[in-house]
Amino acid sequence: MPVIEAPLVPVAPDRTRTARVAVVRTRPDRVLADYARVMELAGYRDTLSPARDTLIKLNLSWTKYFPACSSQPWQVEGVVAKMLADGFATDRLLPLENKTVVTNPREGCRNNRWEPVLKRHGLTFTALTEVDWQVYRFKSPLLKLNDIFPEGIQIPAIYPGRQILHLPTVKTHGHAVMTGSVKNSFGGLLKEVRHYAHKHMHEVLVDLLYMQRELHPGVFTVMDGTVAGDGAGPRTMIPRVANLILASADSVAIDAISARLMGFDPMSIPFLRMAHERGLGVADVNAIELVGDDVADVNLGFQTRKSLVIWGDQLIRKGFLRPLEPLLLHSPLMVWAPFASNVYHDWLWYPTVGRARIREFMRTEWGRLFQAY
Repeated sequence: MPVIEAPLVPVAPDRTRTARVAVVRTRPDRVLADYARVMELAGYRDTLSPARDTLIKLNLSWTKYFPACSSQPWQVEGVVAKMLADGFATDRLLPLENKTVVTNPREGCRNNRWEPVLKRHGLTFTALTEVDWQVYRFKSPLLKLNDIFPEGIQIPAIYPGRQILHLPTVKTHGHAVMTGSVKNSFGGLLKEVRHYAHKHMHEVLVDLLYMQRELHPGVFTVMDGTVAGDGAGPRTMIPRVANLILASADSVAIDAISARLMGFDPMSIPFLRMAHERGLGVADVNAIELVGDDVADVNLGFQTRKSLVIWGDQLIRKGFLRPLEPLLLHSPLMVWAPFASNVYHDWLWYPTVGRARIREFMRTEWGRLFQAY
């Protein structure tokens, strides 16, 4: 397999830099215009250039549609329409997503209504399972990934040298407390066996920030919080209408503000604290410039819970079943794990609890907007 050597030792992080996060209150009848507004407020054109190719990293947490679980169709449309209006060429915008052992990117593109949006704007979806992957020798001081993948970290060959735009949602995560911009890179930079990294999730998320610094000339995030996910994320959640969208060039800062809006102390979340301490971004909300609408009174009061699948996964990786981890998760017998996940999520939870929550969501204004796509 070809190996890509990192061209330069990364420049030491600038610990004195400031971060700006834009937050806008929105509603369905104006959400596309509000996406344009939030991107301008965050100064996206200072980070992303029309002269470069832009990877648009979508967020697929479930092949099926579930509110707040994956990138929303209005999120995709608002961002793409704004960029095209600002002179970004269609052939330089590359919407893409990867698979996991339990998701299918092409089916997810259809089920989450990205496909008609992209087609309408002349864009083509790329499944990362269909591109070349190459070992990349990172020079940054990675905390865990070199140990997890001693044979080398494989990344998509189309990643180095291209700027990237993340489109996550505001939601909780049973492995990482919350998920957003930083975690969205997890799905693109690591192959489908990235579940090996669950045991050291917070350290791996810090590694991903180092890796993106080496790979991308610009990183920007536009996050959807129109409907946010509470509880046992990233899939079996309770959708909460929040009417918020966020944007920033600092992945750590936007995740910190998202965490604060959900009701968490960002500096108590290990990957945010470690990233802040290493100068990889700003997690101290007192050091973040908030622009846009006043959200000082917003506290969604979310609580992170663990789904049955994540609870079992952690029991094997960190609990009393740990001696069985090599057999259960790192041998040919590991096929039981994705099968069990699919049984629980797709055959048990989704048709029962999930369907009831989706029906309730579809009665909201955002649910009616989704059906319009």
